[in-house]
Amino acid sequence: MEKKIKTLTIGVVVFSLLAVFTSCKKNSEYYNYETTANEFKGTALQYLQAQTNTFDSLLLVLDRLPDLKDSLNNQNVTVFAPTNTSFQAAIKNLNIERKAQGKSPLYLSDCNVEQLDTLTTRYILRGIKNTSDYSSYTEGLLLSSLKSGYVMHVQYNKINASGFVEGGPQSIIYSDPKNNIFTKYWQRSNTNAVNIKAKNAVINILAPLHDFGFDEFIKRVNL
Repeated sequence: MEKKIKTLTIGVVVFSLLAVFTSCKKNSEYYNYETTANEFKGTALQYLQAQTNTFDSLLLVLDRLPDLKDSLNNQNVTVFAPTNTSFQAAIKNLNIERKAQGKSPLYLSDCNVEQLDTLTTRYILRGIKNTSDYSSYTEGLLLSSLKSGYVMHVQYNKINASGFVEGGPQSIIYSDPKNNIFTKYWQRSNTNAVNIKAKNAVINILAPLHDFGFDEFIKRVNL
């Protein structure tokens, strides 16, 4: 009887170790997949165009900004791409404000093109960088936007997963510091996806809750 108990105990231990090993292996494969499979065989602009019903608003704005649009095909850049939802929120809030002021509604095709250029360039940074370039900077990193040199802030964030400290997916907190050293005045946004590699860029996708313009859209276009 004692021998059977010992055999059973050993069997349970071996099974547990195998389960842990298998689980770790699966997690390892999952995170390797996450960091290596996000590759697109085209330019940053072609990637945005290929994502049906995701970046239509951004592409509409870029059609009005040919220089910026061209940079997504021909320059090395890092993109923090706002989705349609981000623009919809900005336009909705703008027109609530305009209605209260007795003004007619505005849409992306109508907004002042210079103001759109000022805001949109903040989502495109010079050079190609991925999360490995930010991860060692615990306080984040200040980087220049493409055209104006306006400074944005990028901070690496590793999300905790069940049973693993910082074992979850990678994320970036992307912020507009507003030229202010005090972080309480910054406008921040999280990412939903990072490290999508294109021929000339790394693309990160901002969370849908991000409001295009980092809280400046209404005051800039409500002329």
